[in-house]
Amino acid sequence: MAKRDYYELLGVKKTATEDEIKKAYRKLAMKYHPDRNPGNKQAEERFKEINEAYAVLSDQGKRQQYDQFGPSGFKQRYSQEDIFRGFDISDLFKDLGFSTNDVFSRIFGGAGRGAKVHYGNYEDLFGQKRGQAPDLGDMFSGGGRQDRGPIPQKGQDIQYELNLTFQEAALGGEKKVKSPKGGKLEEVTVKIPAGIESGKKLRLAGKGMEGGRGAPPGDLYLKVNVAEHPFFKREGSDITVEKEIKISDALLGTAIEVPTLDGSKHIKVPPGTQSHSRIRLKGFGLPNLQGGGKGDEYVRILIKSPKNLTEKQKKLAEELKKEGL
Repeated sequence: MAKRDYYELLGVKKTATEDEIKKAYRKLAMKYHPDRNPGNKQAEERFKEINEAYAVLSDQGKRQQYDQFGPSGFKQRYSQEDIFRGFDISDLFKDLGFSTNDVFSRIFGGAGRGAKVHYGNYEDLFGQKRGQAPDLGDMFSGGGRQDRGPIPQKGQDIQYELNLTFQEAALGGEKKVKSPKGGKLEEVTVKIPAGIESGKKLRLAGKGMEGGRGAPPGDLYLKVNVAEHPFFKREGSDITVEKEIKISDALLGTAIEVPTLDGSKHIKVPPGTQSHSRIRLKGFGLPNLQGGGKGDEYVRILIKSPKNLTEKQKKLAEELKKEGL
């Protein structure tokens, strides 16, 4: 639904009080109410957006999550159903001079809460197609019974950082971690996908804070931090390692031993190799999370020049110079 920032939609600052948010919502709801804008699809869309924004910012728990994760992060954690859960339409519209029944009969053309609804000009007002008959009571408060109390809120999500060694991230597997929950630490087992990189998040469903009155618990989100390796440098699923060789080896060619994630490997350095050139080891990189398979390892060759030459080395270097080398 809403793609813009909720505070921006209501025209308030992030530091706005509950009363300021309510006042801003009331003003916009009156302005864009479908009865005041018959047949105006843009007004209907705007009305829909400000209701979503108010449903979040008027709820202390949801607002806290929105402030913590931002618009995109919040939408990843909250479905449309989650956003409107506990959203009491009677409370929202009574300050505008409507009763609950008035709202449904005037806006949706129905007889009241839970009735079959013909949308008319308000088709798709809340994401439904014409001819469908959603339970509007369920949409806004989780049920069609007026005597039912507020729906218990889903437990709060927890975000925790997961520190991995380069090897743990490369190979994957399982890791036991302790996350804070309810004032104490809870041990959970995390499955680590091979090849995961820093910045990715792992979601453990139901491992967040407990929900109230039988509501489902929240989720645990683990933000991955991968430690740097002493000599491997990562570029996506590829890795690079540097290897020094002598001038004579670069000129004549040689065989060297290089480290890989699977152990040491002997490779050939062809004659005439230039400094900073790379030798590719296909499939010796990290597992590719996107399309399967593995990346490559690149060995960057560095030619080492001696700082001090013996007399014999100087003479040989002079001879090479004479030969144009």
